[in-house]
Amino acid sequence: MAVNIPPMQGLLVVPGVRLGAAYAGIKAATVGALGVPDQAASTDAPAPDTTVVLFDAGTTMAGVFTQNRFSAAPVQLCQELLGSTTVNAWLINSGNANAATGEAGKADARELQQALSEQIGGGAVMPFSTGVIGERLPVAAMRAALPACLAAATDDGWAAAARAIMTTDTVPKAVSVQGMVGQAKVTVTGMAKGSGMIRPDMATLLSYLCCDAQVPYPVLQRLCREVADASFNRLTVDGDTSTNDCFVIAATAKSTLVDDAQSPEYQQLKALLIEVATELAQRIVRDGEGATKFVTVSTEGAKSEADALAVSFTVAHSPLVKTALFASDPNWGRVCMAMGRAGVGFEQSDVAVYFDDLCVVRAGVVHEAYTEALGAAVLAQDEIKLRMVVGSGPASAEVWTSDFSYDYVRINAEYRS
Repeated sequence: MAVNIPPMQGLLVVPGVRLGAAYAGIKAATVGALGVPDQAASTDAPAPDTTVVLFDAGTTMAGVFTQNRFSAAPVQLCQELLGSTTVNAWLINSGNANAATGEAGKADARELQQALSEQIGGGAVMPFSTGVIGERLPVAAMRAALPACLAAATDDGWAAAARAIMTTDTVPKAVSVQGMVGQAKVTVTGMAKGSGMIRPDMATLLSYLCCDAQVPYPVLQRLCREVADASFNRLTVDGDTSTNDCFVIAATAKSTLVDDAQSPEYQQLKALLIEVATELAQRIVRDGEGATKFVTVSTEGAKSEADALAVSFTVAHSPLVKTALFASDPNWGRVCMAMGRAGVGFEQSDVAVYFDDLCVVRAGVVHEAYTEALGAAVLAQDEIKLRMVVGSGPASAEVWTSDFSYDYVRINAEYRS
């Protein structure tokens, strides 16, 4: 059950973008087959599993992708298209990752790229896949679904597309913001899927942001990396990095020009993109497989941001910490254990640990005013902050994670069942 995720609402049209989704029979007939059903989706018809996103000419795209050595066929093909000025569409399928499928998997993806390109009158197509690893795509069924995707494509198709890209997600995830960039109003709308196999190693998950600014590729690629580092590279559910992780930004050139990374306009656009990406990243953690708690893990007083991130992520990844959080067990010793194996230098006597504002450890030992009852009361909440102070420098960093519940094991044990 997702932890305090607001419903999708107020999604804004990004000029130059249209989205359409249809059912190709790739995954089970309802989203609920792999988890809790999406309550906003109809239970009377199969949930869409194939999405087409269409772009007006002049759109630029940038992306960051998984570092997993078993990167999926669509990831490899997308990377080949980075910087191209001829990409007119994205083709996204859920239910099948097209990973560990070798050259045959690339051939399948290329066939679908070509099929969609022909149906939209030309241009390159970026393919994306998510789902079960090691199985071939049902190419014929997906080809047959393309006309329905195109017929459904509208500029306000974000909600339907966000549902269609789900796998074990329990709710769809899409967010919009508007803000001033220079003298022009810019719209940013994004969607993401992700619930398990989540750990930062560039971006984690599938996530797509579109804006109507005009941004040349080199500037947009820099923006994409910086936005990923501030958002999707700050979350973890289970410490596993998918074979299919992609984070892509499209800029449709319908609004103001942003072509200088040193300009105020660059910082303004970056802030809008980070706002959307951070909200999507946190919604992914809140929808972590089996999650019952949303947990912010922060480290202060580190020598560098890299050290602070190392400590925060080591605590956030720890199965022992995460299971204690699920049980509302204030076992602070597990936090200290995880801190100590982060590979970061600090003195025990400088360490403090807090559950929210409750001081649990000071100077490396339990605080004299701390009680188990006080700790348990904090951890019983569905939103918690673990704060560690290591006392060796000025740097800090926070990441977001979820707990490990019985349902995490069930969902993953039944994923292929």
